[in-house]
Amino acid sequence: NKVFNCEIGKNGKIPPYQKKEGDKSTPLGVWGIGKILLRKDKNFNLKIKKSLLGRIIYIKKNFLWCDDPNSIFYNKLVKSNNTKILKFSHEKLYRQDGVYDIILEIEYNVKPIIKNKGSAIFIHLQKNNYQSTKGCIALKKKDLLHLLNIIKSRTKIRIY
Repeated sequence: NKVFNCEIGKNGKIPPYQKKEGDKSTPLGVWGIGKILLRKDKNFNLKIKKSLLGRIIYIKKNFLWCDDPNSIFYNKLVKSNNTKILKFSHEKLYRQDGVYDIILEIEYNVKPIIKNKGSAIFIHLQKNNYQSTKGCIALKKKDLLHLLNIIKSRTKIRIY
């Protein structure tokens, strides 16, 4: 059991049954960790356990995350060469500010995906000025690297 100081959504924490797309709130609860998205061009010297290797996806310049409840791609990783996705609201995962150099997908609203219940809830890197997020959890780089080194395939995170 490890506790990390972090930044959360601008509007604080909220029970999952109240969560809505765009509410800038972080969902309370116990969640699994899904995909691990990394910028391959950044050298983090990670020693990720073999049991997690199948979850690792290297972020490419055309990677997006759809946050539009009107899309069939809602709350999914997509590529911008898919012209259908560009019509919908989305977040670019390949960013210059470094915030998404490491992303752990929180398994909130994934099985099943419910339209308008919130998307792209990640654990990612903090900005230097410690800004709140749009609903994600932001950790200091050293803490996120530590987390990557200790998580296992069944690790859960608790937001309380």
